[in-house]
Amino acid sequence: MKLASRLDLIEPSPTLAISARAAELKAQGKDIVGFGAGEPDFDTPAHIKAAAIEALNQGFTKYTAVSGIPELKKAIIDKFKRDNQLDFQPNQIIISTGGKQVLYNFFLSVLDNGDEVVCPAPYWVSYKDIVLLAGGTMKLMQTSFDAGFKITLADIEKHVSNKTRVFILNSPSNPTGATYTPDEIRALAAALEKFPDLLIVTDDIYEKLTYGVEFLNIATASEKLRPRTVVINGLSKAYSMTGWRLGYAGGPKEIIAAMDMIQGQSTSNATSFSQRGAVAALNAEQQCVEDMRVVFEKRRDLAFSLLSGLKGLRVFKPAGAFYLFPDIAGLKATPGWAALAARTGETDTGKIFSKGLLDEKLVAVVPGSAFGYEDGFRISYATSEAQIEKGLNRIREFVEALG
Repeated sequence: MKLASRLDLIEPSPTLAISARAAELKAQGKDIVGFGAGEPDFDTPAHIKAAAIEALNQGFTKYTAVSGIPELKKAIIDKFKRDNQLDFQPNQIIISTGGKQVLYNFFLSVLDNGDEVVCPAPYWVSYKDIVLLAGGTMKLMQTSFDAGFKITLADIEKHVSNKTRVFILNSPSNPTGATYTPDEIRALAAALEKFPDLLIVTDDIYEKLTYGVEFLNIATASEKLRPRTVVINGLSKAYSMTGWRLGYAGGPKEIIAAMDMIQGQSTSNATSFSQRGAVAALNAEQQCVEDMRVVFEKRRDLAFSLLSGLKGLRVFKPAGAFYLFPDIAGLKATPGWAALAARTGETDTGKIFSKGLLDEKLVAVVPGSAFGYEDGFRISYATSEAQIEKGLNRIREFVEALG
């Protein structure tokens, strides 16, 4: 059967492939420890669920305006003002079925065929495929472990030009947890201000999950960039609402109107009663978010301590999100690496490691090549301390066995 040629542009999700293999082994009765999913293990806070249940009981189950209900737009506007000192009007806000749809809407709205998008790597798995499906071309700015997986001003000078249509910023980062300080954000903003036609899209989904670093949005830092920045956020990570599928954006009214038009011909509105839950999430006292953040920080410290000091593996302590992204380039020099590669049948460093780890130690992680960085792998520590200890001790054993 002939399928659309655009499918040749994208790759199957390595995250889903690892998850499928882990599920297969689990079905066989194996004791799998899964670090693949970027999903908080907490329940959605009770007051948020109660608001959605009340909406259901009131019959709030019909279509809404494509871009979202007025009370949620107001809650988002208030959030942007309160947390980011950004002023938006209702026609500058859109609510979609998850942050991923917001990104699709954005890139379909601003890219013509061949338009260049610049993005630091490692990057979230879907950025590249979304850009390609929208007709754009992706130029990656490769970061390094030694630089804390952050770009420098020299990287901007080398990779960004007047040909660049969009620059992607994700801080805190998935997959590395790298988080730019306010001073670093201001320096990046000053460098990007030199390109008058450049659009900025900032993915702030982990904004509330920082550890010892103050979050600053680049639009807050730069008045010059503010009129051409689209700020994307959502409810999934901070409020443990992954299945509710709610993302939102604030930005120039012309871009938001275009995104609204595209959404109107795809999904239409986000789920009505989920939107009511989001109103409660954003408007209520935010202690539940802080409580989860504190637990994530404790888990980060535990995971970091368990993986530190291994020969051939380097891990830095991230300042945000809930991931560790160890560099494993040094493992290729260990005595057992060649045999491991032969057993797995893989040639990609991260895939050799992750496949071997799953098959031999029953631990599921995501290979770094899924994020544009072959010599690494991602661990999500959004799980219990008991699972973290069990799984990372198995990883220690696996690495130590390589010599």
